Amino acid sequence: MTPVRHMSHPDRPRYTRHGLGRVLMTLLLATGLLIFFAAAMAEGVKPVPKRGACPPGYSTSGAYCVPREKAKQAIEKQGACPAGYHTSGNYCVGGDRARDAVPKIGVCPPGYQTNGSYCLKRK
Repeated sequence: MTPVRHMSHPDRPRYTRHGLGRVLMTLLLATGLLIFFAAAMAEGVKPVPKRGACPPGYSTSGAYCVPREKAKQAIEKQGACPAGYHTSGNYCVGGDRARDAVPKIGVCPPGYQTNGSYCLKRK
């Protein structure tokens, strides 16, 4: 954006309409991206395959249990639930401080540690 010097105030830059439009478009784009990434980061609760009754806070949608607005993280139960989770039917449902968990297949991925049959995200 290039400032244009106004004749009555040569020491103060004045932005042209074209330049101001670019600023507004850039701000709108940045705001949109920020909202998109914030929503993506907050989206820790994901649908799980339906295995019997859905866990609390989830509803049936075809072959999946889909989280409603305030649902807690749920994972399919494989043996004992990992730390921070409790059993609910065929699922382990996370408490308020539950870390992200995935079923353990071989070695846990980077940033995760073994917890029984699961890999828990490190603190």
